[in-house]
Amino acid sequence: MMEPLYVAGQSPLHRLPAWLKLAALIGAGAGLFMLRDPRWLAVAFAAAAALVGSTGVTAAAVWRQVRGLLWVLLAVALFTGWFQGWVEALAVVLRIGAMVGLALAVTLATRTSDLIAVCERALMPFERIGLADAGKVALALALALRFVPEIWRNFQEIREAQAARGLGAHPVALIVPLIVLTLKRAQEVAEAIDARSP
Repeated sequence: MMEPLYVAGQSPLHRLPAWLKLAALIGAGAGLFMLRDPRWLAVAFAAAAALVGSTGVTAAAVWRQVRGLLWVLLAVALFTGWFQGWVEALAVVLRIGAMVGLALAVTLATRTSDLIAVCERALMPFERIGLADAGKVALALALALRFVPEIWRNFQEIREAQAARGLGAHPVALIVPLIVLTLKRAQEVAEAIDARSP
């Protein structure tokens, strides 16, 4: 089962207010897209890795969170390298890695409830003019944060059950039950959001 991301601690990143961390994350993400030189992107990646390390999380926990991303990065690197050159592929991989690292550092050092509260406050101006229900959007975010790790847990449970039946890791035997469970949970999430509506 995937553990919650937040790691309690007293690092400088932990002590920053949630709104400032989110604002810095948004600014850093925009800045990374402006960088093209792999050398500067490597510096950004190293800084993101240092921030993740400063939260006190173990290397094993980080690996459990990012190992699935490695295959995606490999596919992106091969595709980009083939069509745009390997220097550009390196830049893309470093950019994505830095963005993921920064986002991971923020989530490791910030309680989920604090992040959701910031999002709700940020959406209040839109609620005043009738464009969004801040409370409903915040609830959807909270449920999604809980829902995504559960998909991974369901995948692990299905794989273990299929292995116990001698089916091995056949893609169809894994994907079909996972899709059914995911759709069921998505329906429950939608019902929870509707139930909160006035």
